[in-house]
Amino acid sequence: MKRFNQILICASFCASLLLEAQERPPVQVYSPIEYGADNQNWSISQSPNRYIYIANNKGLLEYNGATWNLYESPNQTLIRAVKVIDSLIYTGCYREFGYWKKDNYGVLNYTSLSTQLGIDFLEDEEFWNIMYYDNWILFQSLNRIYIYNKVLGNYSVIDSKTYISRLFKSGESFYFQNLNDGLYKIENGNGVLISDDNVVKDNVIVNIFNFNEKTLVLTQDRGFFNLVNGNLISWKFLDTSLLDKISVFSAIQLQDKSFLLGTISDGIIHFTKEGELIYRIDQSNVLSNNTVLSLFEDLDNNIWLGLDNGINCVNIKSPYLIYHDKNGALGSVYTSKIYKGSLYLGTNQGLFYKELEGVEEFQFIKGTQGQVWFLETIDDSLFCGHNSGTFIINNKESRKIANVQGTWQVKGIENQKDLLIQGNYDGLYILEKKDGVWGLKNKLEGFNVSSRYFEFLNNEEVYLSHEYKGLIKLKLNKELTKIKEIVYDTFVDKGLYSSLIKYENNLLYTNKKGIFKYDVSEGRFQRDTLLSKLIEAEEYTSGKLVSDVSTGKLWSFSSKGLNYLETTKLSGEKKVNTVTFPFEIRKDVIGYESATHIAEEKFLLGSSTGYIILDLDKINSQDQTIDINQIRVGKLKHADSTRLVRLDQKGAFDNEYNNLRFSYSISKFLKTQKSEYQYKLEGMYDSWSDWTTSASVLFENLPYGDYTFRVNGRVGNQVTLNTASYSFKIKRPWFLSNPAIFIYISGALLFSLMMHNIYKRYYRKQRERLMLKTTREFELKELETKQELMRFKNDKLREDVESKNRELAISTMNLIKKNEFLGTIKKELESPDKTNLRHVLKIIDRNLNNSDDWNLFQEAFNSADKDFLKKIKALHPVLTSNDLRLCAYLRLNLSSKEIAPLLNISPRSVEVKRYRLRKKMDLSHEDSLTDYILEI
Repeated sequence: MKRFNQILICASFCASLLLEAQERPPVQVYSPIEYGADNQNWSISQSPNRYIYIANNKGLLEYNGATWNLYESPNQTLIRAVKVIDSLIYTGCYREFGYWKKDNYGVLNYTSLSTQLGIDFLEDEEFWNIMYYDNWILFQSLNRIYIYNKVLGNYSVIDSKTYISRLFKSGESFYFQNLNDGLYKIENGNGVLISDDNVVKDNVIVNIFNFNEKTLVLTQDRGFFNLVNGNLISWKFLDTSLLDKISVFSAIQLQDKSFLLGTISDGIIHFTKEGELIYRIDQSNVLSNNTVLSLFEDLDNNIWLGLDNGINCVNIKSPYLIYHDKNGALGSVYTSKIYKGSLYLGTNQGLFYKELEGVEEFQFIKGTQGQVWFLETIDDSLFCGHNSGTFIINNKESRKIANVQGTWQVKGIENQKDLLIQGNYDGLYILEKKDGVWGLKNKLEGFNVSSRYFEFLNNEEVYLSHEYKGLIKLKLNKELTKIKEIVYDTFVDKGLYSSLIKYENNLLYTNKKGIFKYDVSEGRFQRDTLLSKLIEAEEYTSGKLVSDVSTGKLWSFSSKGLNYLETTKLSGEKKVNTVTFPFEIRKDVIGYESATHIAEEKFLLGSSTGYIILDLDKINSQDQTIDINQIRVGKLKHADSTRLVRLDQKGAFDNEYNNLRFSYSISKFLKTQKSEYQYKLEGMYDSWSDWTTSASVLFENLPYGDYTFRVNGRVGNQVTLNTASYSFKIKRPWFLSNPAIFIYISGALLFSLMMHNIYKRYYRKQRERLMLKTTREFELKELETKQELMRFKNDKLREDVESKNRELAISTMNLIKKNEFLGTIKKELESPDKTNLRHVLKIIDRNLNNSDDWNLFQEAFNSADKDFLKKIKALHPVLTSNDLRLCAYLRLNLSSKEIAPLLNISPRSVEVKRYRLRKKMDLSHEDSLTDYILEI
């Protein structure tokens, strides 16, 4: 059953791979939803400023490269014809023709020529074509041709016997076909029959060309004819079988003299003037519809297609040709190779090939179904690294030489011609050539890590890069059978989509931070400044580098384009170039990008939907200009208040209209290069904004002042030649206007004067009241002070009186006591008993030790030296009352001799008491006791 499934898969591949191998230029698709009008588009033209104008069922479409604008026809009918002549856009519709002119607000306004000329139209007359020559403009309907002289302002009419199929211009001549009648030429304002050949009568003429000095007529269904003396002779310079199968509705000859045909159901066909087919494009491979109603080549050689459903723009001069695998039969291209004149593509669905210069279909190589990782020519053989193993491709057939899952790479080994090394999902393997046949020899033991990126440092050392493990250095044994040593490099960071390659014998490692080159002298990787220009961190998508040996280019890939390093031919200087080609258009397979040299400066780039051919010789810088298209001003949060602003003069807006939207554009119509814009508003933001693809900007709630808006742009790396600008002013609000400010100042002055007078009177009265109050308070205070002073004096006098009274009382009592004492002594002495002498002595002793004397002294001492005894007691709590008495006497600075009678002891005893007192006070021998007591 498994074998049957494999056969069935292989058979399905071989049977279904009818891949048309044709690369086509990029096509930009505009849907009706995008441009905001009806499906059908009948005619296309372009103004000198490169704006595109299209006749649509709903009206006139204008496209400036950024935004679409729709102008409804003047009578609400279909517009089928448009032609830009000078700065006027002429249109024709049902019973009406005229021109549109852009005003100073950036808006088209319509003027009816048919009304000015007073034309009486036929019933249901409708205009299908507009052409001009010198001062004449021709408007063609199905019944008439109106020739308008724009200088004289008059017109003439050419009537037709039958329906006029179309009006043609070839060189300086105009032709028209009357259906079933013949071909006419306009001469002197009249139609002159020049051919009534049956081909003309029986076939619709699509266009007439002046080709090789001959008149070439293209019919709708029978191809080309030469007009010779009124007869049509078939011109078979193109494969007739191709034209026999199609019905042509529109056709033009391009500036390079090639021809482009728009068909009714087969898209467009482009062929050279020699009749060689360049390409076919239809709905199956890019176009949005197969019926091409109109064709137009613009000033930049882009081809515009007005389709039955949508608008397309073909960039035929683009340096890119795209092979789009719309059906998915080919798959995502991971690798490619040119081998023996054939182009090989390795995809996620297998290996395909076709002849490089041929236009035949891609063919599948049997046995290679599945993921292809690698293609490389080694030893004149094409090696294919595949999910299922390693193949050699020979004569468009595959032969498996290594049945090991997942071959990432195969590389040669220096000085080992018969040996190769390959990296697989589970490590490294050695391939050997025996008897001219390559086969698997052995695995390098001791290492089982997936080995997608690896390079030899020397014969015995290999560097390997792994996204999750980082850089790994492997040392091999001489027999190439095992890994002797594994060293992880910690000097550089590991990272997603990192890579490792050799370029010009230099080992390069790449991650998001740049490109690191191996320094042999230092023995480690160091960041290279020049090479790191290939990797921009903010544009990083992948670190994959592709080295092309044949051209010496080193490729890298970013979100905005391709970068490549090349050596200049003259100076030999290395230079980094950038090709703008956004990732979303390239559609890379991230981490598996490829760039294969095909011929000259052509390279094949793999993508997830096919591949792209890049021709560097076709990349040229073109001058770009930017225009401000419209400016709208309005009130904040009032959408219905917005109005357009004149573009030709400085604006001055009321303060409430302080919300401005600027719309601008670069008239460049490239699929692979998006227009980007940068702006600043001087007066508010003086620095440039970041680049953005948005073609408009809104400034809200701007304060009053003068402003200048500036905008420039770029397409790819080409910056616009000019910087568009607009100056305007936001007026002050009414409450900040000059009259209002004058009123404010006048009012402030009047108010200040009035308040000054009011306050002056107020402060004068206040001052008077304060003076009166202060005087009264001062008098009262003075009286209170006098009373207080008198009270203090009375208290002092009272205290003095009381003190004197106490002293008098004490003195009196002392006198009394002394008198009593003396009387007692007298009585005792008068007594004849001599034994009373001892008794007298005791009385005297008792009076000498009387504590009352001490108490009296203490009271008097405290009055003289207040709180001394309390202070010294607090300082020395151990002092006794006798000690305190001695301190009091010492405070009076009495000597020991003077103190002795007071204590009724000898001077020697006083000295002893002084000594004991010093010890209680902890005074040193050097300190004076008397000085210490006096200082307290």
